Amino acid sequence: MLGVIIGVAAVILLVAIGTGVQEDIAGSIEGLGSNLIFVFPGNFEEGGGPGGGASIRRQFTLDEADLVRRRLDVRHIVVPIAQGPAALRVGNRTMRTMIAAGNEYSDSVFAANYADGRGYRRSEVAAASRVVVIGATVRETLFPNQDPLGRSVSINGQRFTVIGHVVAQGGSLTGDQDNQIYMPVTTAQRIFGSTDISSIVVKAESADEVPQVQRQVERILRPGFGDEFTVFTQDQTLGLFQAILGTLTFMLAGIAGISLLVGGIGIMNIMLVSVSERTREIGIRKAVGARTYDIMSQFVIEAVSLSVVGGIVGIALGASGAAVLSRWVPTEVTLWAVALAFTFSAAVGIFFGVYPAYKASRLDPIDALRYE
Repeated sequence: MLGVIIGVAAVILLVAIGTGVQEDIAGSIEGLGSNLIFVFPGNFEEGGGPGGGASIRRQFTLDEADLVRRRLDVRHIVVPIAQGPAALRVGNRTMRTMIAAGNEYSDSVFAANYADGRGYRRSEVAAASRVVVIGATVRETLFPNQDPLGRSVSINGQRFTVIGHVVAQGGSLTGDQDNQIYMPVTTAQRIFGSTDISSIVVKAESADEVPQVQRQVERILRPGFGDEFTVFTQDQTLGLFQAILGTLTFMLAGIAGISLLVGGIGIMNIMLVSVSERTREIGIRKAVGARTYDIMSQFVIEAVSLSVVGGIVGIALGASGAAVLSRWVPTEVTLWAVALAFTFSAAVGIFFGVYPAYKASRLDPIDALRYE
């Protein structure tokens, strides 16, 4: 029964983690709105999506972002994005984090929620000013029980002034938003020593205009980049991540299902031992009139009972484990995972209980009575 308990609990727990992460990422993407368009250098249709292994022969620069901005209708917002690692220091406190840089429109595109302070202005983007907005984790680590506004922080050895800090947001598509800092894209380029940007984000005025804006962006960039760029709408991005995580969830469930299979083999072995130990009992029952069907039913019912009870205990343990883990990772126990695990555990009992039951039912009563 222990093998079945572990198998069922593992199936429910791993599926809960996979589904929870999938829903969390979907919520993060949908939370940005339905009218965002993401433009990445490189042809990811062949490489399987951002980070999917496509070769990037040429990176975007601010010139491409400016070209898109000038050619699109002024109603649509264009934000160049630069990302990279950073080492922070305030006094004797240090930490590593990620820089997420944009322009003066970043707040309206990504719906920044400030606990205090403000975002960077157009003049600060133009001048590559050393101003920074910090996430909640950064504030708690570097400025515990202090107001960070107006304070200085060293970023990769350069002194910056904190002009704002955002409320706790948790994980997202781009990682832990609380462990990020935000600055003008021009400032980030100076820190990185590069004129490249990671991507371009376009916010269409409405969701209905997204297909039209997507085609316009493709026409604008194709003369200079050919097919060496990829444009994702928010729906495409959501579908891509859901497909990847959905496959991963089923893979995890399959791996956990192996535990159920091993548990079933354990049940079969135990039942075979039970048949050997109860051979004399079987002989007595058959001698007083028990039919082959009666003997076979007895052992099948015992095997199924082991599996079903193990399945129920496994479901309880899996659900409890998912509730505990939800403090650290997003989890969601789904009915289909519970039904699948329980059905599979019962089927394991039937499948692996039939052979021992058949063996018991075919025993000759005379031989069975003589068995010691």
